[in-house]
Amino acid sequence: MQGVRAKFSVIVLVLITLGIAAASIYGLLKPISNGCTMTYMYPTYIPISTPKNVSAEKYGLYLYHEGWQKIDFDEHIKQLSGTPVLFIPGNGGSYKQVRSLAAESERAYQGGPLENELYQQATLTLEEDGGPINVNNISVPTQYSSFMDWFAVDLEGEHSAMDGQILEEHTEYVVYAIHRILDQYKESRDARKSEGAAIYGSLPRSVILVGHSMGGFVARAAIVHSHLRKSAVETIITLSTPHQSPPVTLQPSLGHYYTHVNQEWRKGYEVHTSRSGHYISGPKLGHIVVVSISGGIHDFQVRSKLESLDGIVPPTHGFMISTTSMQNVWLSMEHQVILWCNQVVVQVSHTLLHLIDSKTSQPFTESRERLAIFTKMLHSGVPESWLKQSQATQKSLHASSKNGILPGSHVHTLPACPSTIRWNEAGLERDLYIQTPTVTVLAMDGRRRWLDIKKLGLNGKGHFVFVTNLVPCSGVRLHLWPEKGNSASDLPLTKRVLEVTSKMVKIPSGPAPRQIEPGSQTEQAPPSAVFMLDPKDMYGFKFLTISVAPPPVFSGRPPPATSMAVGQFFDPDEGKTVFSPYLLLQSMVSQQDMILKEDHPLALDLSFSISLGLLPVKFSLEPTGCGIQKSELVEEVKDMEINKLCKRRCFPPVALAWDVSSGLHIFPNLYSHTIMVDSSPGYWDSPKGSEKTTLLLLVDPHCSYKTSISVSVAAAAGRFMLLYWSQIIGFSFAVVFFALMQQAYSWELDLPIPSMLTALESNMRMPLPFFSLVITPIVAALFYSFMSSQRFPSIISFFVISILCYAFANGIVVVLILISQWVFYVAASIHVFIKKWWQWETSLLSFKVVRIVRFNPSLVTVFAAMSLACFVHPAFGLAILLFSHALCCHNALSSFLTASFRSHARSRELFDFGDRGSSEYKRLQIKSDSRTNKSLPVDEHSSNSPDSARSYGDTQLEIFHHQHGLLVLHLMSMLMFIPSLVAWFQRFGTGQRFPWFLDSALTLGIILHGVCGSKPEYSFWFPLPGSDRWEVKQSFGYLLGGFACCLYALTMAPYGAFYAMACIGIVAFTFRIIDRRNRERGDAYYSNRKHSHRH
Repeated sequence: MQGVRAKFSVIVLVLITLGIAAASIYGLLKPISNGCTMTYMYPTYIPISTPKNVSAEKYGLYLYHEGWQKIDFDEHIKQLSGTPVLFIPGNGGSYKQVRSLAAESERAYQGGPLENELYQQATLTLEEDGGPINVNNISVPTQYSSFMDWFAVDLEGEHSAMDGQILEEHTEYVVYAIHRILDQYKESRDARKSEGAAIYGSLPRSVILVGHSMGGFVARAAIVHSHLRKSAVETIITLSTPHQSPPVTLQPSLGHYYTHVNQEWRKGYEVHTSRSGHYISGPKLGHIVVVSISGGIHDFQVRSKLESLDGIVPPTHGFMISTTSMQNVWLSMEHQVILWCNQVVVQVSHTLLHLIDSKTSQPFTESRERLAIFTKMLHSGVPESWLKQSQATQKSLHASSKNGILPGSHVHTLPACPSTIRWNEAGLERDLYIQTPTVTVLAMDGRRRWLDIKKLGLNGKGHFVFVTNLVPCSGVRLHLWPEKGNSASDLPLTKRVLEVTSKMVKIPSGPAPRQIEPGSQTEQAPPSAVFMLDPKDMYGFKFLTISVAPPPVFSGRPPPATSMAVGQFFDPDEGKTVFSPYLLLQSMVSQQDMILKEDHPLALDLSFSISLGLLPVKFSLEPTGCGIQKSELVEEVKDMEINKLCKRRCFPPVALAWDVSSGLHIFPNLYSHTIMVDSSPGYWDSPKGSEKTTLLLLVDPHCSYKTSISVSVAAAAGRFMLLYWSQIIGFSFAVVFFALMQQAYSWELDLPIPSMLTALESNMRMPLPFFSLVITPIVAALFYSFMSSQRFPSIISFFVISILCYAFANGIVVVLILISQWVFYVAASIHVFIKKWWQWETSLLSFKVVRIVRFNPSLVTVFAAMSLACFVHPAFGLAILLFSHALCCHNALSSFLTASFRSHARSRELFDFGDRGSSEYKRLQIKSDSRTNKSLPVDEHSSNSPDSARSYGDTQLEIFHHQHGLLVLHLMSMLMFIPSLVAWFQRFGTGQRFPWFLDSALTLGIILHGVCGSKPEYSFWFPLPGSDRWEVKQSFGYLLGGFACCLYALTMAPYGAFYAMACIGIVAFTFRIIDRRNRERGDAYYSNRKHSHRH
């Protein structure tokens, strides 16, 4: 019964695995609409010459020029005088990808800075440097002082993400390119000086690096290169760059190179002190600022978690920002789109131009100033605290009063609207006194609305939210009044009126409805700004006023879109809804509905217990009423017309989601949309809060809605595969190790060796040994986090995700085993069939080379595999090893099928002729024995009994099971080198170097494991020192190898399985040497074993 249950669980697991794989492929292949605008340019690429004493024939360096007119290259290079920027392409990229950034940079310099908007800016806190920086104090130039000279390196489109050696060569050339650029400026300056031209300014001190994808990592690797000149680089911008680990974490040397570079960066920001604690020198990289720009949820190649700078660059010197939360962008985009998306390119170009000091025409030297400019130009002003209003308010009020700080005192530092913007308070028409918690503005009417904070904020409604599409200062202004008055000048200085207009935060708005003719009614315009006040902001004030400007006058043109504004005093707890894990999982099957009645809170706090980065939710809002349900007209119209009528009265809903890894996500015009955030829950080092998602939903309180949520199965499957494929690969190696452990354990107990499928089934039995195999390394990882300073993950999500990945890995390995086993059975059946009917014998055995290979398979395999692994590529060495395993599997299985067929035919003949007399029966038996002996090899344990053929067949089947397990393990190892092999073929014939020593050394260990463990009797065991009863056996070695693979999987480093295999190979090789010496001395220390039917 237990065996049937195990087989049933395997079948179910395979079906679930195939279903998830199919759903993920479908979800990932669906077309994506990114909303980006194309960038256009007129490119010209000017080659930069290489000095004769430098060997750089393989790669190239180019200077970009924007313009359609033909120019003199030499003369253009001679006039170099701008700020140098070097673009580094990524994996398989081209130097021509610089064209969008360079073209928009030229246009930005000619057109001048962007218009200064009066929305709230992001705050920058530098704890080490002493408090926050007010980015509003950063002056915006009226004209840029220097233009950008864009250079680009031509790296021949090589796949740097697939091979560590290529990555290192790219780093070396980028270091040379940086030096060449700085030298070229000096050469150009000297050439102009020799011609008598006037020389202005100074030579550039450093080069700004902009890298896409792996090019961003190459830029960071160049910084810690030993040959780079001091202060040659001070600023780095990376676009969709994996900083934490490679996107394809398969090759050991690639992972090792990443670890080395990141470790050097961590050391570079450390302060050097003596043993006594005295200061020696500051951080080596203290002058460098790094900004990582992520493409967001639609970047399938590089996830935001990999693009994070946490643990590599301190917050005082850099940050990661997603394009979904970047000012004037607000979009998620694919990996290559980020290079030409006009919204991103324009913002990055203006940001780079802002880095230039107008006094020196050089980038600012202080890293603090450059980081503040990046914050001001890129970050949104939406504070994270908006999504945690109810939790933070009471705590902050208590803490402020305890410290003697008046709540609301921090808003006194807010800047007022500029005096250059015309605004006449005396020109406002009569004031309106709002008596309800909700205030509505349907047009620019030139009125001031008074809201009594104490009266309207009763019953816990102490928070105020205001959404509008009016422009701050010129369209609407907000003030806090200590008491009522006609103007701020009427009140004494002790009761000063506080303007809070600058607390309005800009958000992306959807497409505005067009008014076809004056007076016609359209849908409500989407909001473009949000304003929030909490009780501590309004403490000490009695009134809040909303002043709206009079309507602008337009002649000869249609009027602008409808103006709107809605504000409300609300209770955050009233609009809070929690979606439990059970409800989210249930929504996969049936849609979950929720009704929002009229006069609901404008701001709704929706908390999802499972991150929307793992379970994306299709969210829809359908208007069901807007205060006119009882009208006779409405009773006659259809639901679709009700929908249209309500959209004319209520503004489109907006959702704001915050993720600790990827930042802000905003979804405008949210009537029906699949909401996803680029979070990373369930990792060993996942930040706190990543397992949940909080959504702030802004919905017009004048309308009622039917809200529906359902989890998208295809999107969830795609996210699962994207987020955890590294863990799944690592767990797959662990699954194979645990299956080999079962085989080795059966041999040690003198039991038949089970097949890989049977061994895997036994490991999946619930609750043991399944949970013991997967939970042990998880607990070990948690214990390590507890004992060290490493971030402690969320235990529940960490356990659940790890177990799911391990179960999915079992399904993948089962599929791989079934496919390979089916291939071997088909090939062996064809072989036996041909040999039986045609008596086919190969003539290749007559060749001397083939005879040598046949009688010395281990020696030939080791020599060929090791030579290829050391001098060509590790994948070729593993291919030789795989061929050896496949040949052994085929021979063993063919012998087993032949023996089974002979045994079956013999038994049938004996049964058919057994009743014809004893003499005929004996004659047939002798004939059958002679025929069987001719077809089967002679075994030292064979006998003339009728069961001798069956014993030989069982032996061959066990050999097949053993070799099949090794083949599956080493097949997965070779597949890990496939990306590197693709890069090797791309560079074929261009002077490749020898493989990295680390890759070759680990491959040699794997080859030793395959050769020294090619037969079951080669299993190693060692007695524990000082103990005669305990032994370290091969099954225990496989168990440790499986646990090691699990730990490597949890750290997203599946290439760590190579270390486990190499260690087992070295131990097996050592045992073989010791065992042979002991045999020669006649002092073998292993115990005798039965296995009478084995050779």
